[in-house]
This record gives sequence, C-alpha cells and structure tokens, in this order.
Amino acid sequence: MDGTVLVADDDRTIRTVLTQALTRAGCKVHATSSLTTLMRWVGEGKGDVVISDVMMPDGNGLEMLPKIAQDRPGLPVIVISAQNTIMTAIQAAEAEAYDYLPKPFDLPDLMKRTARALEQRQRTPAGPKSEEKERPDELPLVGRTASMQALYRLVARVMNTDLPVLIAGESGTGKSLIAKAIHDFSDRRNLPFVAVSASDLQDLEGPARVLARSKGGTVLFDEIADIDQEVQARIVRMMDGPTDMLPRFMATSQTDLNRAMEEGNLRQDLFYRLTGATINVPALRERVDDIPLLVEHFLQRAEREGAMRRYLAEDALEMMRTYSWPGNVRQLENAIRRLVLTARTDEISRAEVESVLGNQPETEPLLGGQSDTEKLSGSVARHLRRYFDLHGNMLPPPGLYARILKEVEQPLIEIALEATGGNQAKCADLLGINRNTLRKKITDLDIRVTRRRKLM
Repeated sequence: MDGTVLVADDDRTIRTVLTQALTRAGCKVHATSSLTTLMRWVGEGKGDVVISDVMMPDGNGLEMLPKIAQDRPGLPVIVISAQNTIMTAIQAAEAEAYDYLPKPFDLPDLMKRTARALEQRQRTPAGPKSEEKERPDELPLVGRTASMQALYRLVARVMNTDLPVLIAGESGTGKSLIAKAIHDFSDRRNLPFVAVSASDLQDLEGPARVLARSKGGTVLFDEIADIDQEVQARIVRMMDGPTDMLPRFMATSQTDLNRAMEEGNLRQDLFYRLTGATINVPALRERVDDIPLLVEHFLQRAEREGAMRRYLAEDALEMMRTYSWPGNVRQLENAIRRLVLTARTDEISRAEVESVLGNQPETEPLLGGQSDTEKLSGSVARHLRRYFDLHGNMLPPPGLYARILKEVEQPLIEIALEATGGNQAKCADLLGINRNTLRKKITDLDIRVTRRRKLM
C-alpha cells in the first residue's frame, strides 16, 4: 500500500495496532485521540484515507463526515464503532462514509478495505460523487507548471464563495471546464449547473426560465462579450434580483473585457458585476512543460476507450513542444486522437506528427537580410522551401495543396473580419466572395466572429 492514513480513536491499543500494521504495509500514519486534531489535519490537506471511531472524547465521528466531505471532496472515510447497531451503520451510510466496520474488527479485513480506499483515491481524482461518466469532449485540468498551480490555488479559494467569477483565456484552453470544476467542487455541487447562451435570453421570459432551471445552483454565460447589449441588460437585472435562491454567476471570455467595455461592446454595469474574481487561463504555448503530461493523458484516455497503446518518439514530442498550438489544449487533444488512429506502429514518428499538424504559419521573425517590403509570394516561397527541407529526401504527406490553402485562408478571413468589425456582409464584399461562401468557410475553419464597432 502507498499513501497516508489518518487514524482517530481514543483507544491507545487500537491506535498502536493500526499504526504498526499500516506502517508495515508501506503507509505513512498519523494517529490521534482527538477529533479536533483529525479535522485540523484534514483541513491542512493531509491524508489519503481516514479511519475514525464514532464516539470520541471531543465529539461524534459521524457528525464530522459532512465537514470532511466539504473540506476534502472524495476523501474516503472508514468508520469503526463499538456501537454495533443497525442505526450506526445506517447513519454511516447516510453520511456517505466510504466503509463501516463494527468493533471488534478483523485487522486483515480492515487492511484490505484500506487498500481498496487508497487504490480508489489514487485512481480517481478527488471530487464529489456523480453518476455522470467522464465526457470525452472535456479538456482535462492537467498541469504541473507554476501557472497551472497558481490557477488551481485560485480555483480553490473562490470555490465555496458566492463571488461571481470571470474566466478569461483563448479558445481551447478549457474555460468552461474550469467553470464546471468550480461548481462540482463547491457547496452548490448538488444543484444544477446551467450554461446559458444569448438565445436563452432573447425573449423577456428568458431570465425567469434560466433562474427556474438553475434552482440556486450555478449559471454560466459563455463568451459574454459576444452577447448583444439588450440581452446584457437582462443579465444585469437578473443578477440584481432577490437574493433568495439566486444562483452563482460565472462567465467566460476570450476577448479583453476592458477593451470590449471601452469600445462599447460590453455594458459597464455588467462588467463590474461579473468581475468579483477573475481567473486567467494560460495558453498552451505559455506552459509547454505541461505538453508531455497532456500527451500522455490523452494517449491513456484513448487506450481506455479501446484504442491501441501508442507513444511518441522523442523528436515527435519535441516537435509538439515547439509548435505554437493556436487551438490550445483542444487542438492538442484532437491531434492525439487522430495520431492514435492513423499511426502505422506503436511509436508515433515525427513525420506522422508533421502530417497531422500540417504547415504551421511561421512564428519566428524573417531571417536576416530579408526586406520589410518583400512580396507575400516571396515569403510563402521561402516558407515552403523550408517546409520541404524539413522532410529531407522524403516528400511531405499527401494533401499538401489543401493544407497550404487552409493555412493562408484562415488568417486572411480572420484579419478581414477584424478589419470590418465582424460585419460578415462587409467582409464578404472586401474579400470578393459570396456571403454564403464566407459563412461556410467560417464554420469549416472554426473561426469565431466578434462584432464590435469599427470606424470605416
């Protein structure tokens, strides 16, 4: 066994026996005769499993279970009791104890139960019990870098407050997942989590329906800066409603809300109501040391879903570390899914990664000696020669024509949309293409359109 066990019992003999047995089995043990000390350890984050007596000199162990569940969701608690009544067992079950044993207990049996609790704790991330299975489209909150650790600490601080939360970050960084994690680990976790779009609030009865659905849980406004001013006004009135059963409000945004407010795209009163706490999610290129961890996470997930076990060659992983990942973790997940399906051997090669990532737009400055007035065709030609050179004596993977056009087409449309303030009619006219064609390309290329004022 591997882990730390907290033992709370007023019987010194039991504490000694359990400490010796668990230590021999490979565990670290903290033993106490006080519930107060036990709860302090739990609050400090110590322990992977708790073994606690019911009747203690300074309180009832069963009555502490809800507090333990609140402070440390998912921490297994094994209850032992000399009160060998069915009511004690029922109370332990109602308090969601991991397991219950009457005294005198069988030591080997308790050891087996402790081992199972440790194994479950290590296999399953700490969190509230839920019937919902992991959704494959969710991004994982995975990362050991300083920026992610700071994010985790901030999430922990705001989790059980009623403060509105704004989650800001680029597309694909996992903003909605962070909002759901805050809800799932908060004291509102047994209440609904309602993600709201502008269409849910278009009519006058929309806010009332949203509040009825949320039932005092959590309401998330996705991409708040993209919601029009009239709907924003309804959100303000909703947030200023009666406090009885009012939900917690959160919002996500991939745009700078200060700038959106200055440009008149976000109401000032809504901005100040939403920014009780702000969580900035780092882009993947800002935490490249987490990429190997994320890659392994996605490879293991694919294997659990029935795919063959794969691993990346060193140069393939290094290529992933140096790629700019404009689509962030979502793009990385999709790349791994495709590589798992298309790889010819267990080891995924650099060439296979190159074929999936395609021709990335060049991010480094032009090489010395290049003129600032160089024509686009000259810049593209240099980039293409470099791309072919990367493959040595081999040809690039098939489909080069479509990949190159896509890499040019996407930034062209994005910049044209930005120049026209997100007005698709003006953008189509600027590009010289049909508006329906533009809409299809926006959908196919997964381009986000943000409407804002633009001087023309």
